[in-house]
Amino acid sequence: MSRGHAGRLLGTIAAAAVMLAGCADGGDGPAGGTGTGHRDKLPAGQQRGQDPVQTSEDDWKGVAEALGRAGKMSGDTVYRVGFPRSDLNLVSRGMPIKAGFALGSYAVFARYPDGKNIAMGDLVVTEEELPKVTDALQARGIAQTAVHKHLLAHEPDVWWTHFHAEDNDAAKVAKGLREALDATATPPPGDPAPDEPIDLDTKAIDEAMGTQGRNDGGIYKFSFRRKETITAHDKVLPPGMGVTTAINFQPTGGGRAAVNGDFAMTAKEVQDVIQALRSGGIEVVELHNHSLSDEPRLFYMHFWASDDAAALARTLRQAVDKQDVEPTG
Repeated sequence: MSRGHAGRLLGTIAAAAVMLAGCADGGDGPAGGTGTGHRDKLPAGQQRGQDPVQTSEDDWKGVAEALGRAGKMSGDTVYRVGFPRSDLNLVSRGMPIKAGFALGSYAVFARYPDGKNIAMGDLVVTEEELPKVTDALQARGIAQTAVHKHLLAHEPDVWWTHFHAEDNDAAKVAKGLREALDATATPPPGDPAPDEPIDLDTKAIDEAMGTQGRNDGGIYKFSFRRKETITAHDKVLPPGMGVTTAINFQPTGGGRAAVNGDFAMTAKEVQDVIQALRSGGIEVVELHNHSLSDEPRLFYMHFWASDDAAALARTLRQAVDKQDVEPTG
């Protein structure tokens, strides 16, 4: 064997050894990293990332101060702050829309063992406010993950923009969100809307939905969480982070209601949910993603109808039954 041929053979063997070693130690991640490129992965929905750590409202004082208003805990890991657009006299298809029905901006925060905080949420903005809000979010490194509608024809024209941020300093993210909010006419915090009596047969609605709703300022609400584990960037997103199916009833008198909200679905559920909704005359408003990196990928479908509340509840239940979900509790 020639010296050159022997050299080439040794080089080939060495390269193969390096490749095998790379496969054995877990993948193609950077030096010192965990390496996720070739590791065995569970099916989407069965993966486990970092679970959020338990926190209390005291842990989020810096966020509350930055936003200029206090929030509340959703469970023991998610801090939620609401910014209802009660300033908007919005009408859709001749119906005045209450802030708690479809005009509730919000931000949610969760903290993880690696010290990172995730912030997610949805801001309701007028068409005139949207470019200014976009610029404010981008200037602070807060990603926009969706811009869309939740309602059919309405005046004034409003948009819903979703955001996502990760940072070791949650108050820093909150300051960026405050700058975005300051670019809108979102009113300062006020007293919570009273739980006024619901002018609906809630017993019939609960029976149709298979679970009990809750009165939130005169709006009757239901929430259903996914049974799978939802993750983003290897971090578990609990239901309080907004990865749920939400259904709202706004009474319109005489046992009737408008319904609005969104279904959080995997791809294989989408067509079945659409068909279930349409079987009862409920209209599809939007179909889109809210996140850029969730696993499994979730598709959100907003809907609208105005009719007999119990009849709508029966149709909505059929759509919910097409999902792998359970009542949030």
